[in-house]
Amino acid sequence: MIRDLLKNKQTLSFEVFPPKKDGEFEAAFETLDKLGALQPDFISVTYGAGGSRSKKTVEIASYIQNTLHIDALAHMTCVGCKREALLEVSEELRKANILNCLALRGDRPKDMTDEQFLSRDFAHASDMMEFLKRHTPLHMAGACYPEKHFEALSMETDLDALKKKQEAGAEFLITQLFFDNDSFYRFREECAKKGITIPICAGIMPITTAKQIGTTVSLSGSSVPKALSDIIAAYGEKPEDMRKAGIEYAINQIRDLQKNGADGIHIYTMNKPLMASEIVQAIR
Repeated sequence: MIRDLLKNKQTLSFEVFPPKKDGEFEAAFETLDKLGALQPDFISVTYGAGGSRSKKTVEIASYIQNTLHIDALAHMTCVGCKREALLEVSEELRKANILNCLALRGDRPKDMTDEQFLSRDFAHASDMMEFLKRHTPLHMAGACYPEKHFEALSMETDLDALKKKQEAGAEFLITQLFFDNDSFYRFREECAKKGITIPICAGIMPITTAKQIGTTVSLSGSSVPKALSDIIAAYGEKPEDMRKAGIEYAINQIRDLQKNGADGIHIYTMNKPLMASEIVQAIR
């Protein structure tokens, strides 16, 4: 179990996403082989809104768990998912020997009406966690936001929601990406004050193109510190220099987090094994 690894060591883990098309699976498995060779402690696999790619998530997670023999953490989102469908996916995971999931509310599907959204089976990730704990053998992780979830009224209310995840059965947390380690350290302190005691893995996404930062910030709500803004200003029009500088920024972030006792480092790899390899070689 991933929770047991976190009790004994500072973990290193990756996030990957499943292919969008069936014909892309061979390339996806090659990517996983390369990432697996870096010997992460676990690999998480993302999940489409409303379960739109749940079968692909299970197939990729199964390869990680049963072929690479690395713990797989399958994302599960509930925003557009009915209880029966959630149980079906849970059973598919169990049959594939996958017992770890990252329980998320997920983004509202674009075609979901207001009526459907307001009458959904699970309003929050913590509601899904309580359901999964009662009806499945899954061990659950939760998401957290060092700079608060963009929908939360305040950091205080966001921490209250996070405490509910712990109470609902979350065994550890993975943060949304962030670029300023001080925000993570402040968040960690506030969690401790709130009585949130489960391990927190720091989520790091290397920024290797100038275009990526705009997309990333709009989706995550993460702030961009001056040091990273300066890198983009200096190298944004020089692709190879930008790539090197972005990876170096991530490496420096991770080294500082390791030194300051982060429970784990979770790298958002964007399915780029070469980038992941360069980072892992520098931080180990």
